[in-house]
Amino acid sequence: MSVSGITNIALSGMRAQTTRIGAIASNVANSSTPDYGRLNTSLTSTEPGVRATVEATPSDVDLATELTDMLQAEQSYKANAVVFETGADLWEMLMSIKRD
Repeated sequence: MSVSGITNIALSGMRAQTTRIGAIASNVANSSTPDYGRLNTSLTSTEPGVRATVEATPSDVDLATELTDMLQAEQSYKANAVVFETGADLWEMLMSIKRD
């Protein structure tokens, strides 16, 4: 796998977690809205990385579940950010070796 492939996978993971956080924020904001259907985010593995799909479900919003999901999304985003930064550092190192 190439360095650019690694960074692209990490970037897709960060985008997926951003989508997930958006759905969680909507759920929390609308938790007391009558007849609101909880937005559920599913992550799907794709060839260049991961994709997030959001769909409404007929279930109620549980704030404890939303908090747990938010913490998990935060940790996943951070992990992908570390991989992205490491890939960027590797790319920079390879370019400096190529110049020398």
